[in-house]
Amino acid sequence: MRKKVTVVGGGFVGSTTAQRIVDLELADVVLTDILDGPPAGKALDMVESTPITRSDARVTGISTATGDYKETANSDIVVVTAGFPRKPGMSRDDLLKANYDVVKSVVEQVVKYSPNAILILVTNPLDAMVQAAFKVSGFSKNRVMGMAGVLDSARMSSFVAMELGVSVENVHSFVLGGHGDDMVPLTRYSTVAGIPLPELIPADRLEAIVMRTRKGGAEIVNLLKTGSAYYAPSAAVVEMVEAILKDKKKILPCAAYLEGEYGINGLYVGVPVKLGARGVEQVIEIKLTAEEKAALDKSAASVRELVTILGVA
Repeated sequence: MRKKVTVVGGGFVGSTTAQRIVDLELADVVLTDILDGPPAGKALDMVESTPITRSDARVTGISTATGDYKETANSDIVVVTAGFPRKPGMSRDDLLKANYDVVKSVVEQVVKYSPNAILILVTNPLDAMVQAAFKVSGFSKNRVMGMAGVLDSARMSSFVAMELGVSVENVHSFVLGGHGDDMVPLTRYSTVAGIPLPELIPADRLEAIVMRTRKGGAEIVNLLKTGSAYYAPSAAVVEMVEAILKDKKKILPCAAYLEGEYGINGLYVGVPVKLGARGVEQVIEIKLTAEEKAALDKSAASVRELVTILGVA
């Protein structure tokens, strides 16, 4: 029997995530949205593509306008992308209160029908929304996580590959911290074919890449005019989903709940973790310089400010 993944939110991120999961035949998918019609239409469109992509995964689209989440029952993973989109000039922090109510109501419903699921949050502001989902769900910390570091690291890797004119397969970037302007791209832990970036890229160009990584989401928002990124975010989610469903024990940067690691306690922050069938199976601690630790602490402080406002600290 195939695994089951529910994707809450049928917008660009959610529907593209569903499509990637189906194309890779990772699981059967339930795509939900508050709209009546579009999720079912998108699901049917995906089903009609499966004879071409050679996937026997099934996908169902449902409206949750009435609050009915029965079709999501017994999901192995629930990916939450639902929420208001970020608009030009809007910071992730502006989304805080607007999206908290959305996440709270969604999580209350999905955990009722899938009490053994693993939750992956995508809704922004990411770190605060994961903390909210953790508190609302009552799940253990290993079963609630956020997608951010995989995306931020992929963006950095793209910029490095462009800068050096090398294959993206050779580039491995490493970004810690909250998913926002205070994220912490670690250049000395980022490599091209095992060679640390500082040995390949001049300091001024490397700093430009770091800054572009931090502003990666805003750059796309400004270019799109309406809406925000979805190809890279959905690919990042699916890498996490695959690692869990296949019990890969893959080391990926994710928003995880820290209890003393990196000197941070009681807070979701982006750190490298081992992802497997039980979710976050281990938080990987690496040695940081004083400067890197200060940057991570600053990023964590920004996250703590938001969760305090929400009352989910």
